Amino acid sequence: MSRNVLSLFSSAGIGELGIKAKGWPILISNEIVENRCQLYRENYPNVDNICGDIWEKKDEIIEHWKEKTKEPPFLIYATPPCQGMSSNGAGKILREIRDGKRKPEDPRNRLIIPTVEIIKKLRPEWVILENVSNMKNTIISDENGEYINIIEYIYRELGDEYVGCPEVVNCADYGIPQMRKRLITIFSRSPRGVEYFKKYGKFMPPQTHYEEETFFAKKWITLRDAISKLPPLDAKEGKNERKDFHPWHFVPIMNQEKYWWMENTPEGCTAYNNQCVNPKCLYQNNRLHGSNIDDGLHSSNKDTPIYCEKCGKLLPRPTLIDKKTGERRLLKGYDTAYRRMEWDKPAATLTQNFIFEASDKKVHPDQTRVLSVYEAMIIQTIADYEFSMTIDGQSISKNLCAEVIGESVPPKLIEIICNQIEKIEE
Repeated sequence: MSRNVLSLFSSAGIGELGIKAKGWPILISNEIVENRCQLYRENYPNVDNICGDIWEKKDEIIEHWKEKTKEPPFLIYATPPCQGMSSNGAGKILREIRDGKRKPEDPRNRLIIPTVEIIKKLRPEWVILENVSNMKNTIISDENGEYINIIEYIYRELGDEYVGCPEVVNCADYGIPQMRKRLITIFSRSPRGVEYFKKYGKFMPPQTHYEEETFFAKKWITLRDAISKLPPLDAKEGKNERKDFHPWHFVPIMNQEKYWWMENTPEGCTAYNNQCVNPKCLYQNNRLHGSNIDDGLHSSNKDTPIYCEKCGKLLPRPTLIDKKTGERRLLKGYDTAYRRMEWDKPAATLTQNFIFEASDKKVHPDQTRVLSVYEAMIIQTIADYEFSMTIDGQSISKNLCAEVIGESVPPKLIEIICNQIEKIEE
């Protein structure tokens, strides 16, 4: 059997780089957003990219696959989005929905339904589903309007033909320089896959990296390991780019106030906790920023001081002039915002907002700037593969770069999973 692949919710195809590295042919992909489809076609010119809503395109996808090959897919790889996840238990969420105490689910959560329908019609040997770790707590309404946990729905629909389970995976545990927890759900109906699962009860390979090095495993790859040797940048005019080194090694320029906040922020700390920089005072015990939980809602403190409690001078903390009152006030935000990263830990989870200093833990450990797009490509392991950030020979926008990187799966993780599947099938 050929190891042909169908990709659903493919975005720009970054996760599929791990599949491509295995030499497994991706025959068809599906993505709803046009500019992602354009970027996908640029990088996968031989793949039939069907652009559009999977609800509307599911029959076309199924028929197109059957026209291309008489064989079922070896692998269906899908990353259906799930919004509005909760850390509460799925049982509690289900009760609240049925009692009318919780709003119905985000319609995007139901995208698993056409995904499973395609799986049932094409009957792949293997299925890989990837999503945020709290997907396991998502409740959806099925085709009959009945509410059900999303994982239970998948089990119910695939039936006894498939075996598998969801596993929460931290990318750092597999040699990726990022603390990124994802829910990886792998199913198989392959005879060897079924035999393997009955013996071991899961499909993910053993963890290879740990917080501390052991006799059996390596230490996590840190931010220092990943990006410390790159040319330095500064968020000031004339110092913010090194396109001669790499076309995506550049950062935006910070305005003067934000630069002042961040240049006074130590490694691993947030600008919200900066202390007095008045040379005549330098008081270091001003109250710190924090948060509260009130009636189950998490909110940041509103009374964090912005002036030194000893000398009265303005602290280098995130503030602005209120247009209504004309007075300076604290910017709303948690103490994860305007926070520097730490050299000797893996990076925090990259999101689509990594190009903004207010994003959670995305300011460089000791240079006053955010991450460059190239650094994000390294942290997300995209730089380990050949991938073009161009459409028709023109570089895509920085914002589109950030979006497709932040929403992607590290391709190294997908390659590791595919290596495991290959070993099982040997």
